[in-house]
Amino acid sequence: MRSSEIKRTTAETDISLSLCLDGTGASEINSGCGFLDHMLTLFAKHGGFDLKVICKGDTHVDMHHTCEDIAICLGQAFYRALGDKKGIARYGDIILPMDEALILAAVDISGRGGYYEDMEIPAEKVGDFDTELACEFFTAFASNAAITLHLRKLAGKNSHHIIEGAFKAVARAMRKATGIDPRNANAVPSTKGCL
Repeated sequence: MRSSEIKRTTAETDISLSLCLDGTGASEINSGCGFLDHMLTLFAKHGGFDLKVICKGDTHVDMHHTCEDIAICLGQAFYRALGDKKGIARYGDIILPMDEALILAAVDISGRGGYYEDMEIPAEKVGDFDTELACEFFTAFASNAAITLHLRKLAGKNSHHIIEGAFKAVARAMRKATGIDPRNANAVPSTKGCL
């Protein structure tokens, strides 16, 4: 099983995270932010990843440090769990509908972290979550997972639907990209021989 555990303690957050890439979508999430819990739960479910996240953060300030630091840990967990990346599909993409919202996500497990988005979100908050933190989350996740991630809103007016569609789309794209290609199960998917 491809899995990893990350622990991160700073003056702002104390995080314990475990990830299994070849799971069933089971999750146990307690971030201290209700909306982020919802997003991480559906990320695990739609990715087929087993995910446990426990975070004690400075939520009396706001959700910024909690959101960004969990994304750092999640990215690091993917990076470690993928190991030498032999056999992975490497690329994954989807256009995902979430009611009126339509989200495109494309992933390359490239070894080069980069996040590129066009994700206008109308509202400033959804529940206890500042919507600008969606960008912070995916930036930190892509950087620490060493992946190239493109995310585009093709349609959408409801901020909850847009962000939820983004998390589901990234999960589905990551599921494809991290999946094993049986035709190349012992090879790194790069002409360089490494990623």
